[in-house]
Amino acid sequence: MDIEVGIIGGTRGMGKWFADYLRERGFRLHVTGSKGEIPLEEITSRSHVVVVSVPIDVTEEVIARVGPLMKEEALLMDLTSLKVGPVAAMLKFSTSEVIGGHPLFGPNTATFEDRRFVLCPARTEKWLPWLKSVLTAGGIHCVETTPERHDEMMALVQGLNHLNNMMMGLVLSRRVSSLKELEDYATPLFAAKMALVKKVLQESPRLYAEILCKNPYIEEIVGLYSDMLDWFSLLIR
Repeated sequence: MDIEVGIIGGTRGMGKWFADYLRERGFRLHVTGSKGEIPLEEITSRSHVVVVSVPIDVTEEVIARVGPLMKEEALLMDLTSLKVGPVAAMLKFSTSEVIGGHPLFGPNTATFEDRRFVLCPARTEKWLPWLKSVLTAGGIHCVETTPERHDEMMALVQGLNHLNNMMMGLVLSRRVSSLKELEDYATPLFAAKMALVKKVLQESPRLYAEILCKNPYIEEIVGLYSDMLDWFSLLIR
């Protein structure tokens, strides 16, 4: 069977990366972006696999529109960085097979050796082996888990990491008028850290807000972060 894949949000970001990745491996693609170049009805009718790769805050809304159009024997999956909500929506609005996906790398990654791709099989029989074989063929390591475990880990890997970088940037902004003031005093480790802080502060606030605010486990992590700061404050007094 010649498998055809539809990607909603496949004109940029990780959706475009996945489209290019699959196209290079001989799959036929039906790609649409924010302008709706191809109607959803056409994508779902022509595709064996449909991938939703849109901003987190509209992912479940798009799934609610796509799900009822899915064929029962097809696969519906997503590529967002949160899994509990999107996977629940895919199960609710479709009767197709469902797998949540999250590539743990960016769209400009040149090599996939040691790169990880999280898979959350929710309702699947035939499509999970296919998807794993497609990913591992490119050198990607597949990690299978539940949506809940994924989001719990992302609250640490993404949430805590971004929170720490943001807090560092905010503290520095209160102490110096420009980060250039620190250059003459920066150790190599600090300089590397500042490069990360600058990257976070310069990237899309929307993305980081979604990662920090929509993860169901982030509130507990923020609470622990605050508790540790309070503990350390008492320690140094």
